[in-house]
Order: sequence, then structure tokens, then C-alpha cells
Amino acid sequence: MVPTLVSRFGVRESFARQFLIVCMALGFLALIAAGVGAAWLTSRNQDHTRWVNHTYQVEVAIGEVSVLIERGEASRRGYLLTRQQPYLDTYNDVAAKLPLAFDRLQQLTSDNPVQQAAIDVFKTRLTELKARRDATLALAQAGQPDAAIAEFATESVPRRMMKLRDMAAAMRDREKQLLITRDAEQQDNIRAFYITLALAGLFVVLAALASLATILRYTRDLNASRDALRDFADSLEEQVDARTADLSRANDEIQRFAYIVSHDLRSPLVNVMGFTAELDGAAAAISALIDRAEQDAPQIVSEEARLAAREDLPEAIGFIRTSTQKMDRLINAILKLSREGRRTIAPAPVGMDALVETIGRSLQHLIDDKGATLSIDGKLPDLVTDRLAIEQIFSNLIENAVKYLQPGRPGRIVVRGKRVGPRVTFEIEDNGRGIGPADHTRVFDLFRRAGNQDQPGEGIGLAHVRALAYRLGGVIDVSSELGKGATFRLDLPATLHETEGKP
Repeated sequence: MVPTLVSRFGVRESFARQFLIVCMALGFLALIAAGVGAAWLTSRNQDHTRWVNHTYQVEVAIGEVSVLIERGEASRRGYLLTRQQPYLDTYNDVAAKLPLAFDRLQQLTSDNPVQQAAIDVFKTRLTELKARRDATLALAQAGQPDAAIAEFATESVPRRMMKLRDMAAAMRDREKQLLITRDAEQQDNIRAFYITLALAGLFVVLAALASLATILRYTRDLNASRDALRDFADSLEEQVDARTADLSRANDEIQRFAYIVSHDLRSPLVNVMGFTAELDGAAAAISALIDRAEQDAPQIVSEEARLAAREDLPEAIGFIRTSTQKMDRLINAILKLSREGRRTIAPAPVGMDALVETIGRSLQHLIDDKGATLSIDGKLPDLVTDRLAIEQIFSNLIENAVKYLQPGRPGRIVVRGKRVGPRVTFEIEDNGRGIGPADHTRVFDLFRRAGNQDQPGEGIGLAHVRALAYRLGGVIDVSSELGKGATFRLDLPATLHETEGKP
């Protein structure tokens, strides 16, 4: 009702719901994009920080190599001038540390071919410098200080040192340039993130505004629909009461009509049955007369008369009697249904275990004749319902299960039940001959029977069961396959209120 009213007064409910879902999806996508951008920028920042630290480590390593070179040169000059052992020890210590410092520098710049080439040149020049230093120190250690000083004076050490300093400075400049480049990339990343964040925010704001406008429009239309629905509901109760009264009157009329028709049909039926008895007596007298005529004057008895008296007439009377008896049973069934429809339902507590056991004892002779067993699977939930109606339902179902067992197979009938919320479901399961799928609905129709008609009955039992189930506020259905038994499921309210049991 509400969707119809909403579509009448404005935005369709389905369109509003779909539009809101689209807006929410866009908002979520924008947030996801912002989250992905933040994660990407964080990763880039981490990479940038790592490379910045790496650049600083390279600069420190270059500075460490430069310091060691300067210390080595200073300690050599100190030893040549003073020939004191501490200067020589310092020189030897520097000479031992320098290769390690170069290895660390080379390892740090392994990703930079330019720096690697510069380090190779640096090492070559330092090797040449070290050879000159070792030569002068060897002269001084051999007791030739003057020769060592003279050799030192002829060296071009200042030029070599300047070259080494320039090379170290060039390597540091390259690292600084890398740092500038990486800072520029970092700024580009930050700008891209802010652009992404701005676009995501714009999408979120637009989606929020569109959703808000749709909700306001939908709310306005829904209020209008609610007002119309309230106006409609004010008159609905009166309409329902009026139609319920009409249905009750119609139902009562149908019940009275069925009762009157069934009762009126019995009068001519009784006459037919009475005249059939008279005909039967007359047929017996005619047959006796034909017998005497055959004995006294057989020539006056024709073959047609003999057949009519002894075969045709008894056969016709038998057909009439069988038909009237069937008609009588059908009328009695209609009267029974009519009386049951007029009976007042009286809810009362019913112990289902005791009720099924009582039904089992009443059918025990039939169960024993069929070689069957009736059992209750677990504890059956109790009901507050009409005792007579529920007893008739279970009696019909259990009796049918016994009547239609499969010959040659030990019969097994199981009753079980469970409560789900305010309702109870019962199952009556058997391993009998079963019901074909095409007859699952038909078996509940009046005067309809399924399968082999080898059992007495008029086809009103299950129709009566369904009518009683409806009156008790429930439904009944069946699941079955031919040759594999049947399971009737009865769904009822656990507590029947008096209003539910009205016809």
C-alpha cells in the first residue's frame, strides 16, 4: 500500500532506494580512493625517508673517508718532522681503517653507477698517494730522515690532496642533487595526494547533498502517503467488519443450504429405497411364479421372460440398491460437514501425547490386522485448541495411514511435532503406498480419491481434515512419492483464540 501511495504522490520508492544506494556507493568509493591515496603517499613518504637517510649515510661515509685521508697525511708529516712513534701508530691505524671505510662507501652507493665510477678513480688516486707516503715513511724508519724529507719535498702532495678533496666534494654534491630531486618528487606526491583528497571530498559532499535531497523528497512524499494511508485506515476497519459480517452470513447461508438440500434429498431417497425393497419382493414372487410355470406348463414361459425374471430384474434392483446406498452415504457426509461447520469452536488445553495414544488404542484392531506399528517420536507439544476438531483430524490421518499401507511391507506410522514460536507443526509419516505428485492437492478436495480404490470410503475424510484445520487457524499439506509413503504436515497455532475459530 505505501509504495503505491508513494509512487502516486512523488518519488517512487524503488527509485529513491536505488538512488540512495548509488550515492552511498559513490561516497564509499571516494573514501576508499582517499584511503588508497593516503596509503600510497605513506608508502612514498617511507621510501623518501629511507632514501634521504641513505643520502645522509653516503655523505657521512664520504666525510669519513675524507677525514681518514686528511688524518693519514697529517700523521705522516708529524712523523717525518718529529719521528715520534704516536704519529706512526696513527698513520697505521688510519691505513687499516681506510679500506673498510671505502668498502662501506662502495656498498652504500651500489645503486649509483656514477658514484661507483668516482669511487674507483678515488681509490686509484689514493693508492698512488699511499705508495708515496709509504716510501717516505720507510726512509724515515731506516734512519734516513733527510732523504725522507727530501723525497717529501719533491712530491706533489698538495695537488693530489686537492684532487681528492675535489672528488669527495663532487660526490657530496651528487648526493645533494639526489636529495633535491627526491624532495621534488615528494612534493609532487603530496600535491597529487591533496588533489585526490580534494576530489574524494568533493564526491562525498556531492553524494551527501544528493542523498539528503532525495531523503527530504522521499520523506515529504512518505508523509503525504502516510496521511492518505491514515485516512484509508480510518474506514478500513468498518469495511472489514462489514465484509466479515457478509461472509459470516454467506457462510451460514451455505451451511443452511447444504443442510436443507441434504435433508430434502433424503425424502425421495427413502422412497426410492422403500420401492426398491418392494421391487425386490415382487421380483422374488415373479421368479417363484416362473419356476412353477416351468414345472406345470413350460411351453408358456419364453426365454426372454425367464431371463428378465431371474437375471435382468435382480441385477437392476441390485444396481438401484447400490446407488441409493452410495447416495445415502454422500448425503450423510454432506450433513456431517454441514453440522461440523455450524459447531462452535471451544479452545481448551489438549495433551497431544495422550490424545494420540487414545486414538491408537481405538484403532488397535485395525493396526494389528495390518501388522503395523504406531509410535510417537519424542514429546509432542501440547495445544490450546478445540479438542473434538483436533481429535477428528488426527483420527482421520492415522486411520488413512493404516488403511493405505503397502501390502507385503511391515507398516510403520510415526507421529512427531515441534513448536516454532507461536505455532506448532505436526507430522504424521507412514511407509505406505504413497500419493503421486499430481494428487498432492487433489486429495484434499471433496469426494476426490487418489490411487487404487480398494478401500471403502467416499473421499470426504481429507476434505473434512482440511476444513477443520482451517477452522483451527492452521493449514495442512502432504509430501509423498508413490511406493515410498507419505508425510502429512499440520501447522496450527499453539493457542487458539475464540475469534480464530469462527466459521
